[in-house]
Amino acid sequence: MSMTCPTCGNTRLFLVKTAQMHVIEMKDGRVDVSEESRPTVFEVLCDQCDAELSFDDLDEGTRREVLLALGAH
Repeated sequence: MSMTCPTCGNTRLFLVKTAQMHVIEMKDGRVDVSEESRPTVFEVLCDQCDAELSFDDLDEGTRREVLLALGAH
């Protein structure tokens, strides 16, 4: 499993932008989360130079490990 920035060669730190939806319920003056989705990956950037990495171009094992670490799909 590896990720490498094509611009600067960074192999350690990456910024993964995700989105997650929550359904909240207002109940007796409290806010309760009644439903939440798993995060979805939108963008992967090198944390050193901000170059974008194509998440789809990563090998399947690396993608799977990133998604498991994030609890995403």
